[in-house]
Amino acid sequence: MSDLQVPKEGAIQSPVKNLAKGMAVTLRHMFKTIFRGGAITQQYPKEFRQKPDRFHGRHVLNRYPDGMEKCIGCELCAGACPARCIYVRGADNPTDEPVSPGERFGFVYEINMLRCVFCALCVEACPTEAITMTNLFEMSTTNRSDAIYAKAELLVDEDGTPNHMFPDDELASMEELTEADGWMRATASQGRAAYDGTLAWTPSAGVGLRPSESGQVSGETASEEEE
Repeated sequence: MSDLQVPKEGAIQSPVKNLAKGMAVTLRHMFKTIFRGGAITQQYPKEFRQKPDRFHGRHVLNRYPDGMEKCIGCELCAGACPARCIYVRGADNPTDEPVSPGERFGFVYEINMLRCVFCALCVEACPTEAITMTNLFEMSTTNRSDAIYAKAELLVDEDGTPNHMFPDDELASMEELTEADGWMRATASQGRAAYDGTLAWTPSAGVGLRPSESGQVSGETASEEEE
């Protein structure tokens, strides 16, 4: 006897009925948006929406407040990258004019944005907080080579001003390059209220010490999550 089970009568729904169910959900949300909550369409690029606190956009390479580069060329970011889109080569610091506080600095730094999955593992792997992610995501290009960001575009100036591959791009908000994602301001991975207000990151040129992320959960909630 075959193990194949024959479905009961009426168990198989017609494609028309399934389509009607799907369209009912779409129409229900459409009418709620138009007649109850109002249209939510924004006039992009004249208006830029507020990004979520943990938004992962384009990367930047930071400096210390004195202008020295935070990157020490350790290549940990390249090793942690699951997409293998980061290429780093370090070099020894000049003894007369050091580039970074360490023995080495990032001589070559490139990110292929066509491969990047914006997971922020490079940010977590960096021991000096050199690479962080911003709120900017306008990186469209018609040339594949323009999608490879070199150190000249990634590294901020000595005063902390970020650079862009296309500074005259009308579809990009350069202010979003100064906004760091919420992971930089996160105070505790478990969201404990006791860490609310704790500053865990070092100062950077142009922005100083970023404020901590607020809204940690209560201690009772954290205990419940651990159980």
